[in-house]
Amino acid sequence: MSRTDFTRPAPVRISDLVAPEYPEGTAAAFEMLAPLAEELEWTSGAVLSQAVAETGLEDFGDGLHEAPLASLVRAMPSEGDLSVLGRLSCYSTLVGYARQKLLATDLLKRHPEIHDIEVERPVVIAGQGRTGTTHLHNLMSADRSFRTMPYWESLEPVPPLAEQGVDHGPNVEDDPRFGRCAESLAGLNGALPHFKRMHDMTPEHAHEEIALLAIPYGGMAPETMAAMPSHRDWYLASDQTPYYEYLKTMLKVLMFVRPTGADRWLLKSPQHVEQLGPLMSVFPDATVVCTHRDPVAVAESMSTMLAYTARMSRNPETVRDVGLYWIDRMQRMFRAMADERELVPAGQSIDVRFHEFMADDLAVVRDVYELAGHPWSPQAESAVSGYLALHPRGVHGSVTYHIEEDFGVDPGALAADLRFYVDRFGVEVEG
Repeated sequence: MSRTDFTRPAPVRISDLVAPEYPEGTAAAFEMLAPLAEELEWTSGAVLSQAVAETGLEDFGDGLHEAPLASLVRAMPSEGDLSVLGRLSCYSTLVGYARQKLLATDLLKRHPEIHDIEVERPVVIAGQGRTGTTHLHNLMSADRSFRTMPYWESLEPVPPLAEQGVDHGPNVEDDPRFGRCAESLAGLNGALPHFKRMHDMTPEHAHEEIALLAIPYGGMAPETMAAMPSHRDWYLASDQTPYYEYLKTMLKVLMFVRPTGADRWLLKSPQHVEQLGPLMSVFPDATVVCTHRDPVAVAESMSTMLAYTARMSRNPETVRDVGLYWIDRMQRMFRAMADERELVPAGQSIDVRFHEFMADDLAVVRDVYELAGHPWSPQAESAVSGYLALHPRGVHGSVTYHIEEDFGVDPGALAADLRFYVDRFGVEVEG
């Protein structure tokens, strides 16, 4: 399929965005699961003990996880307003992070040479969601001279002990982790049929390193699981540098577990816009691509997308609050980027405005390569052009946004509050 030879589906309005209507049988399923959710023990000890029992390992390596996990087990059940499914899912995710920390610690003890692997001159895309970061990440990751982390690998960067040491060859679909990810996504797309219109997820697409920061419960990934003001405040007040150092170690772990022949990382996460200090402290030789878009358009899109996904985990009568949480959260992140942009040296950074990127995405990619000193080879051009041809924009359709009707937020007032960002970065106001 080329970028033009398809019929774009009509946009949809998610009419039940803030008052979800569930398929028949959902209530009965929740009722059946309720006893399991009620048995959960929301303590750090219980979460860590379950991970120990599941892995047979006991050494977490350090105490980096202790403070954020203590914050999460307090905030998640009390502030998250989680449904039965949400409690089970979030608890399972917390255990999964602990399981990965155990596995990573064990691997590093058995193979201390992993620490000697170099992570040099990464290219880091730092921009809020809906500013073109995913498109840029996918375009550049099509060039296999960059090392990226596919989604299936992000969920289980270190395989279970029973699956370690197995060479699956070039076909990643033979890795059991790939199959588990595919099954999970099938369930997601079935439960949230409009999600792919906003953010298409596949096992092989390049994913964010926010998943690695989350292993010791660092970063802002837990906020996407549940809106928790107290944990947000803990995160924003904490020094995230040790978590970025842990991220760097995990990049080395990935290079050891699954060598690809590429050793220059291409990274991307919205979190970086408010953590430019820790990012540059740990990766001082990074090339940073700062993406910008009309902040009202970003707030509209992000609040809609995260409110829509919240129907899977939050009590339905308060789903609206998730959208409001993220509209406020976006404003904090825009202010952080405006205040801290100069922490990245001018010679190592570039500002990419959404309207310019959408007008000529290939030209922007070439500009990034030039700044990063990365070869724009015929193979790279063919790979990036091939990705563009096979992944036309809007192939799944789009969603319309109605933040005034859905969340009671006046777009004009929001635009006035965020005018500083438009003026600071010269973005084009949309709509």
